[in-house]
Amino acid sequence: MKTVYALLALALASSTLSVHAEEAPAAAAPAASPLSFNLSLASEYRYRGIAQSRLQPALQGGVDYAAESGFYIGAWGSTIKWIKDAPYNGGANVEIDLYGGYKTEVAKGLTLDVGLLSYVYPGNDLNPSANTTEIYAAATFGPVTAKYSHSLTNLFGTADSKGSGYLDVSATFELGEGFTLTPHIGYQKLKNNDAGSYTDYALTLNKDYAGFTFGAAVIGTDTEAYQGGSSMDSLKNLGKTAFVVSVKKTF
Repeated sequence: MKTVYALLALALASSTLSVHAEEAPAAAAPAASPLSFNLSLASEYRYRGIAQSRLQPALQGGVDYAAESGFYIGAWGSTIKWIKDAPYNGGANVEIDLYGGYKTEVAKGLTLDVGLLSYVYPGNDLNPSANTTEIYAAATFGPVTAKYSHSLTNLFGTADSKGSGYLDVSATFELGEGFTLTPHIGYQKLKNNDAGSYTDYALTLNKDYAGFTFGAAVIGTDTEAYQGGSSMDSLKNLGKTAFVVSVKKTF
């Protein structure tokens, strides 16, 4: 009988341990790192509709740190050609963007993002300098984002342009199977230079596949005022409509 009781006690203990094991919560998944990196290659670098790489390929990359509190900082860089183009001949072939800000949800589905962004062109000798600093504020509701950027300095080497503003609206629509579609329209108001103000537009299709993001976009502007080339005899319309492809890896 002692043997029977011992076996019953062992069976009961085993059953109790099994129930506790099933009820125990699964181990928590490791938190996502606040630090991320990205590297991309594009058939050309367009910014606000204007070609920055003289319609030629550009290598780009960046690093971002996003804290749980909503504060973030980052740096991003790209090869460029427009400063070396005639008529500028300004001696810089890289753009480095340094930025920081705060992003938070203020109501259900509504996110606000405010920050400061400096565009730095090492070695540029333009007068005024091409280096530019802007403050920005953006609001996102559902798939739509509206953003306004205001320059605290002259804008990209244009004299008397401090206080210029750029307003843009974009949306990101999930199409399924890793595809997203992003329409965009923006307006660059150049202070004290109405002739330099213009509208830009873009329609971008992205596909996430095997850890990469492949992009194809139609990008253009309504202006022919932004021109550049290796010589005055080879000026190109840097705002003309173009088809741009890219591949990006984030890790």
